[in-house]
Amino acid sequence: MTKHHLPATPDTVHWGYFSKTLAPVLTLKSGDRAVIESITHHANDDYARMIEGDRAAEEIFLWTKDQKTLRRRGAGATDGPFTYGAGEGLGVHLLTGPVAVEGAEPGDIIEVRVIDTWPRPSANPAYAGRFFGSNPAANWGFQYKDLIEGPAPREVVTIYELDMGEAVVKALYSYLWTPQIDPDGITHPTIDYPGVRVDHDTIDKKEGILSGIKVPARLHFGTMGLAPAEADFVSTIPPNYTGGNMDDWRIAKGARMYYPVAVPGGLFSCGDAHATQGDSELSGTAVEISLTGEFEFILHKKVELGGTILEGLTHPLLENDEVWSVYGFSVANYLSELGPDHQSEILKRGSLDSAMRDAFRKLRRFLMTTQKLSEDEAISLMSVAADFAVTQVVDANWGVTGSIRKSIFPAR
Repeated sequence: MTKHHLPATPDTVHWGYFSKTLAPVLTLKSGDRAVIESITHHANDDYARMIEGDRAAEEIFLWTKDQKTLRRRGAGATDGPFTYGAGEGLGVHLLTGPVAVEGAEPGDIIEVRVIDTWPRPSANPAYAGRFFGSNPAANWGFQYKDLIEGPAPREVVTIYELDMGEAVVKALYSYLWTPQIDPDGITHPTIDYPGVRVDHDTIDKKEGILSGIKVPARLHFGTMGLAPAEADFVSTIPPNYTGGNMDDWRIAKGARMYYPVAVPGGLFSCGDAHATQGDSELSGTAVEISLTGEFEFILHKKVELGGTILEGLTHPLLENDEVWSVYGFSVANYLSELGPDHQSEILKRGSLDSAMRDAFRKLRRFLMTTQKLSEDEAISLMSVAADFAVTQVVDANWGVTGSIRKSIFPAR
């Protein structure tokens, strides 16, 4: 086994999209491990705590009227004039990668084992060694048009601190989003484009919020997956059949994720890391934080999948010591099902009904294929033993996960 290190730098990150056109920044063999750094796309919500003094973060987020290190942010247009900016924010997550696995071909499965995760400390001497994250209650959140206090609608950013000693997160302060003007002169009345630096002279901080409340940490990557084949640039916002923005806090240390390979090498990227999150990610975000992960990559060739839990797998699958979990989406494969305008059409299709239906069908297939159950047996077992949970209702292609405990099956 070879262990690699992939730092987050302007040359190893891409912002807001998966792409089969990207050259790998790291190529490894099946069985190798990689330590991969990520930086949260929400770091500019509090520049002093999450960027200042961190050379890599400063370079990645650099944006002046004369220079913008990462110009494309999203899968949209890169030729102006722009509504929001290059890439148009059609995809927002800052991802590190892609990583290619030697010999991976369409039809194969890449297994990604999450060996460990740890947060990236603030490099500002004023906050040295501390860990911070941001939780915007944003315009894409489930609550945005259902508020009972004024002003409504509104977006509120809450800054949290992660205490690794107690393994909890605690709120520090919040502020109401005010229109921000980016270095290109575009005004952002809402949180509509990633990486816009919030001018703290334009906001009023509300201190003492959520006093005494400590939320258990759940370190995980909200976005992990492979490059799809259907388009050159695919927004990071909706999850899809090769993974992506699934926002499941269970994809954490000890998890083994299986992804169908759509393009040669697979092209794995990760980011959108969270200090903690609840099922639903209701406000639009979790506690967005910069995180480093250690991963092990295992290639499973198509000819070897028969008779294993990977037989017939066409979507992401999670395995840990306790459960197997499948992921249902509002549209199972929106890239192929919604026609040429799939990236705009999926924004209209969020539905828990169809996500639950997709999760049911995927878990039924898994039980019938891997456990050799009849359809009636599988349905009965799902009703009495499976747990279905809402992973997120904010990423256009909403998610439901269906989990079945390993312990209920006899050794076979």
